[in-house]
Amino acid sequence: MGSAASYPVTGLTFPDLNNPATELTQTNKILPEPCDFIRKGLPKCSVIRPTSTHLGGAVATVKAFIEDGMFIGQSDEFFDLSMKLAVAADSVARGF
Repeated sequence: MGSAASYPVTGLTFPDLNNPATELTQTNKILPEPCDFIRKGLPKCSVIRPTSTHLGGAVATVKAFIEDGMFIGQSDEFFDLSMKLAVAADSVARGF
């Protein structure tokens, strides 16, 4: 049986997803799988799909990365372009 991984500096704890392993938490399920629900014929790929763009979309992700200091030292142009790309990604509508 595994144990949770803890990071004392931040206090962040990651649970052992294999203890107990379930269909939703098995770590061997992270490998690429066919994504026929997006489009038939795509190569195997992993897809992370947020439940809402407000909390988990591209803009929210870029903002979180900026707030976490991931882009310290980057230019204003970098931030502008990153946000423009994120807004464009979040505004894409899927046609059925």
